[in-house]
Amino acid sequence: MTAVAPSTVSTDPDPQLQRRLQQDSILVGGKTVYLNPFLYWRRFDANTDRWLREPGQLPEEQIQANRLRFYPELDWSLLDDHERPIKDGAVEMFLKTLELICTFNPELNPGQLLEVERKMAVTKKKAFERWVERALRRREQQGLRERRRFDRDRVLRDWMEWFGLPATRRALLPLSLLLVLAAAGGWWVGSQRPCQAVLVDPGIQRPGR
Repeated sequence: MTAVAPSTVSTDPDPQLQRRLQQDSILVGGKTVYLNPFLYWRRFDANTDRWLREPGQLPEEQIQANRLRFYPELDWSLLDDHERPIKDGAVEMFLKTLELICTFNPELNPGQLLEVERKMAVTKKKAFERWVERALRRREQQGLRERRRFDRDRVLRDWMEWFGLPATRRALLPLSLLLVLAAAGGWWVGSQRPCQAVLVDPGIQRPGR
């Protein structure tokens, strides 16, 4: 991964890109440290990628213990059932990102890590919340699709089991015979109808006839 030099950040002509780069990185001890965890994706395997992207990978006790660390201004008892999972997911993203930063930047000392954490709390909080909200929405939609598929399979399985019962076959046999006889009788009655005369338009008569 190529680090972004400070001169590149300061001279970029696109203000939005410049602001994005400034929020996603910090210069600590002469080295650029990325605050966006997805900028490390080239350096970790599929298991780490899944661990980072899926909420709920850290113990709930660990998340609750770090709530005030990243959200000291919040009264968690006032959050509703929609906001609380998003905020907890953001706390989880903070903890995962710090673990990645320590893994890929082992030379950082506690003071430098504190500096990184402070900037993350300012610049990445809303981004983490948006990411977690989308991830939870995708999980909910996937769960809904799986429940619907399970319900369809269960209904089909119940019908197959019902058709396989001896009592069901005995009850359906007379009905099947009646349907066959009704279809054959309808065909026979239709074939016995006399052909109806076809009326032909005589057309326009010529004068004098």
